[in-house]
Amino acid sequence: MKWLWGIMAVLTLLLQVRLWAGENSLPHAWALQEQIDEQKTINAGLRHRNEELFAEVNNLGDGTRAIEERARRDLGMIGEDETFFLVVEP
Repeated sequence: MKWLWGIMAVLTLLLQVRLWAGENSLPHAWALQEQIDEQKTINAGLRHRNEELFAEVNNLGDGTRAIEERARRDLGMIGEDETFFLVVEP
């Protein structure tokens, strides 16, 4: 009967070692969960950026007003009937 308890104790120890060390251990599972959380955060940021870009593409495809706005902002476009003023700070 004592040898049966001994075998059970050894098996319990082996299962504990496997639970706390190795490839499929709890610390490994926790590290994987952290990686999943980080990737979800990255994906959310990229999803938001994609939505902004999609809205901008739709805006540019709808008419010349959005194209003119972008040209003014990015390229410094000035219309024919407009006057350009450069304000220089001292």
